[in-house]
Amino acid sequence: MNLGTSTRRARALVTGAVGLGVLIPVVAAAPASAATAVSCTSSKAALATKLQKDITAAVAGRSGTIAVGLYDRTTNTTCSLRATNSYDSASIVKVTILATLLWDAKKHNRYLTDTEVSLSTAMITKSDNAAASTLWKQLGLTKIKGFLTAAGMTKTVPGANNYWGLTQVNVTDEQKLLKLITARNAVLSDNSRAFILKLMGQVISSQRWGTPYGTPSGVTWHVKNGWLQRSTHGWRVHSLGTFNGGGHDYMITVLTWGNSTMSYGINTIQGVAKVIHKDLAAS
Repeated sequence: MNLGTSTRRARALVTGAVGLGVLIPVVAAAPASAATAVSCTSSKAALATKLQKDITAAVAGRSGTIAVGLYDRTTNTTCSLRATNSYDSASIVKVTILATLLWDAKKHNRYLTDTEVSLSTAMITKSDNAAASTLWKQLGLTKIKGFLTAAGMTKTVPGANNYWGLTQVNVTDEQKLLKLITARNAVLSDNSRAFILKLMGQVISSQRWGTPYGTPSGVTWHVKNGWLQRSTHGWRVHSLGTFNGGGHDYMITVLTWGNSTMSYGINTIQGVAKVIHKDLAAS
């Protein structure tokens, strides 16, 4: 879906494989407001101080709840804000779906089928919901939970009854996922990681908002966004991004909830991304 997608279609995210295309009015509690201060650490003390100040300024005065995660391997820099708060995943869970598919294929020593490649491509590059629903049902909760365990994503809770868009996620687990995608590990093969990054680098132009905003020249980006409006707490708007180049190797997760409009959430995410890219480029 692109920025011009109607509210009706955006709401259909919540139905997952059920395919009803209607909003299920589930009343959910807002994410807890604990740990509301930005915390940063780095091998470069001045960088940590700068990031903490600038991220704090970027989120100041924004309505709703914002959670942020940054990790840069090069400078061993980590920043977090509300990193353990849970959010409805919307479409960022599609990266987890693809990772689960590849993890399971590796376990069975097989390549993806042509159909699986096609579905995966549509799911990531166009955020196709029908493709996500097909793969979610094919995998089933046992395999999805198996991947989450292998990945150490212990606080991620798959949505029940095929409502993949209501999977509960947090910054900590999403950052673990991005770390798996961007460095050699025992969970995902090198070919699997390359495939995920390839698709995240081919997202259609209308969905390249969020964490890539302000990416410096010479830095390669990969992104997956999610957006969902519900009857309580407005829009959930999220963005996952990985970035490499300019002497840095980093990943950003921004999750937002309680946005009055989708655009408000996008602007919030991009305000955070802009200062992160700028500060890292100057370090």
